[in-house]
Amino acid sequence: QDRVWGRTPASQRARYVYRIAEVIEERVRELAVLEALATGTPVRRTREVDVPQAAATFFSYAGWADKLAYAGLGSDPRPAGVAGQILPSDRPLLALARQVAPALACGTTVVVKPAGTAPLAALRFAEICQQVDLPPGVLNVVTGGDATGAAVAGHPGVDTVSVTGPAEVVRRVAAAVAGTRTRLRAEPGGPVPLLVFDDAPLGEAVEAVVDGTVQPHYGVASHLLVQESVHDEVVAAVTRRMARLRVGDPLDANSDLGPVRTAARLRQVRELVTGAEADGVRRWSPPCELPDRGYWCPPTVLTGVTPAHRVAHAPVPGPVLPVLTFRTTDEAVATANGSRYGPAAAVWSGDGSRVLAVAGRLRAGTVWASTSHRSDPTVPGGGSTQYGGPGRHRHGLEAYLAV
Repeated sequence: QDRVWGRTPASQRARYVYRIAEVIEERVRELAVLEALATGTPVRRTREVDVPQAAATFFSYAGWADKLAYAGLGSDPRPAGVAGQILPSDRPLLALARQVAPALACGTTVVVKPAGTAPLAALRFAEICQQVDLPPGVLNVVTGGDATGAAVAGHPGVDTVSVTGPAEVVRRVAAAVAGTRTRLRAEPGGPVPLLVFDDAPLGEAVEAVVDGTVQPHYGVASHLLVQESVHDEVVAAVTRRMARLRVGDPLDANSDLGPVRTAARLRQVRELVTGAEADGVRRWSPPCELPDRGYWCPPTVLTGVTPAHRVAHAPVPGPVLPVLTFRTTDEAVATANGSRYGPAAAVWSGDGSRVLAVAGRLRAGTVWASTSHRSDPTVPGGGSTQYGGPGRHRHGLEAYLAV
């Protein structure tokens, strides 16, 4: 860190980061297949969304490398040493990009610990770094399970730990660094409330809701909050759309929904759904033929959910959509703010002033207006409440700088 990367001129660091972005674009098909194999996400989405967004993230931070003094983080920012980065199993390449790109731009060396069930993206990324002749030791990948992550987080040579993943993983990492000099940047997953008002463009809302349900963002589940007067119409449209989804091999470009990643995750989904049914929640799933091998969950809609139900607050790591109702704007905001995570939220309404008013009252790091699950590396992002988030745009630089 001190001998090589921290002393590399910022303009040279920018060229390395930019070249990494170019290689990701050149190898988009290969990386998209690896992502599909590792996560079960249909290859069409990894090829068109996940991998291009990862490349865009590196392009964006390449532009910041020689402009750190103008990022509003102090007049003489310096690299913060060594960063340990613990990645999730959902969208692993994009998660890696959001953590590694700002670190490299800042002159910080990194030790990446990918999820034990999804290490392929990080290993292939290490090969890309070799291809662009990144100096040895600047980017390091160590694979393994929880013990490996604990070793990275607790190592005395690590100055900053950045972790993205389930809340229980984040809590363990936070406990490991408590009382030490190590800084923590945490991004735990949590449910995303999608608020649909009665004057919303319902067709667009339904498409976005279904998309956010079958393709969880970072494993962040969607919860639908719909105004009572249009509840039946919206639920009917959602179920019609879900009934047309094609469930199958993620490497098939025609598939809309792939498998759940692990047996443990499938058990968690089933326990939450059966527990909700036992509490009086109504379950709907389309009649569909599931493959014989693998961990498969059909798209599912849960109606009759109230804030008292566990499924109303717990992130469901699968294609399951709990539906809650509200009558007034105040009730909608109170329900949406009931989560202790606050990663993001979405508001659908035909009234622009209502969208802005509701967005200003939501405790969420990102609020989408009449869309959802969209991201751009040039737009600030992060979280609220327990969802601190490493941030994006210039805010993502702060964790890797001593200011």
